[in-house]
Amino acid sequence: MNPESRLHLEVKIADVGQEVYAGRCFSLVAPAALGQVCILPRHAPFLTKLLPGEIRLETVESENLFYYVSGGYLEVKDSAVTVLADRMLRSAEIDQEAALTAKARAEELLRASLVESERDAARLDLIKAIAQLQVLQHVDMDRLRKHGR
Repeated sequence: MNPESRLHLEVKIADVGQEVYAGRCFSLVAPAALGQVCILPRHAPFLTKLLPGEIRLETVESENLFYYVSGGYLEVKDSAVTVLADRMLRSAEIDQEAALTAKARAEELLRASLVESERDAARLDLIKAIAQLQVLQHVDMDRLRKHGR
């Protein structure tokens, strides 16, 4: 099937400071408040809060794009998807060493702290660090798949 003849979504992704992506996609996967959602063309109208995690797009050019989102909102209306994020990072913008350091620091705080508010903050930091590392892992897996290794 010719990719141009397939139905598509019009996707716009922005965070507080910038437009991150605008284009046509076949699908979008995002970390919604009640679980991961996959949005395809002709999806019913939908509004959800986003949790920290990964957003994956399959573009009409058959490219897979991976982003980290710290939270925000996703709306679907008439095959148009809008993501308003608190903070978005393209996969190339993620610092693996910083994410690993944040993960280790959060794990240590969870082990050592007796203060519940510190433990809550550490849990959130751990979720965010793991999500960033997951984005990088999916980028690597996609790269290997494309190159047949």
